[in-house]
Amino acid sequence: MKIISIQNNVGVPKYKQIILSIEKTIERGHLKKDERLPSINKVCLEFSLSRDTVLQAYDELKKRGIIYAILGKGYYIKSTEVSIKQRIFVLFEELNIFKEDLYNSILENIGKDVEIDIFFHHFNLKVFQKLINDSNGNYTKYIIMPTNLIGATATIKTLPVDEVYILDQTNSKLTTYPAVYQNHKKDIYDALLKGKNKIIKYQKMILIFPGYREPIGMREGFEKFCLDFILEYEVIADFTNREIKTGEIYIIPNDRDLVSVIEKSKLQNLKLGTDFGIISYNETPLKKVVENGITTISTDFRAMGKIMAQMILEGKKEQIENKCSLIIRNSM
Repeated sequence: MKIISIQNNVGVPKYKQIILSIEKTIERGHLKKDERLPSINKVCLEFSLSRDTVLQAYDELKKRGIIYAILGKGYYIKSTEVSIKQRIFVLFEELNIFKEDLYNSILENIGKDVEIDIFFHHFNLKVFQKLINDSNGNYTKYIIMPTNLIGATATIKTLPVDEVYILDQTNSKLTTYPAVYQNHKKDIYDALLKGKNKIIKYQKMILIFPGYREPIGMREGFEKFCLDFILEYEVIADFTNREIKTGEIYIIPNDRDLVSVIEKSKLQNLKLGTDFGIISYNETPLKKVVENGITTISTDFRAMGKIMAQMILEGKKEQIENKCSLIIRNSM
């Protein structure tokens, strides 16, 4: 039992003494990768400890990626990188330029003794469920982007409740979890209100809203704005085969639809910002220059990542609404 040392009356919980003992043994080079640790029962008997105490220590080391378990055989050394104090599971819906900014911001602000693994569910519930089920118990923290997946909440609730953080989109069933999120209903309403003096020059507002990826709050906020200010509007699921009419302004969440609308306007010889308007979602460097500038509604993804990293490092349990802004350019 040279691997583990336990002392009484030292003010350090015994499960932490087990962790520190194993870490020191690894650092001294006395434990190598794939070497077996003493069994839970053996540690319990040697030091007169409860099974829960030993299991708590082994579970924490497992979450940090230092040890792994083989059912019916025991626990083994997985990594000798004991400086890693946290292993974080990050689940995004997809990787695009704004989510890349978000991810990089988390990396930049999370600290050097933290290891992050990132996964993508691509709006597929079965993939979402499998990734979470396979990761359960292997990480110290879980950052989850549930989007609008029906059934995601039940899967999230299988994870340790104190280790879960929600990112980007949340809902009423997830209010017990700390989160950094966008309030899509409020954000689009406030952004359109800021641009109201330009918007009212158009005869009709059109939201391109396929609905299977976009948050429902976006549509609700758009419709509320149009109804509050008695503006003619339409919500369409698909822009394909549609003719742009003079006096229309399009709200476009998806960049593929943005390209389609611009291409169609060129075929119709319509001038953007004069004959019709565009407000795009999510700021990118390219939108500053395309067509002399595309107006955007966008949250600050880098700020979102920084807040999430700080929340984890400081152990905060808050629900923080990330700021959103309207950037007015020549497209309206």
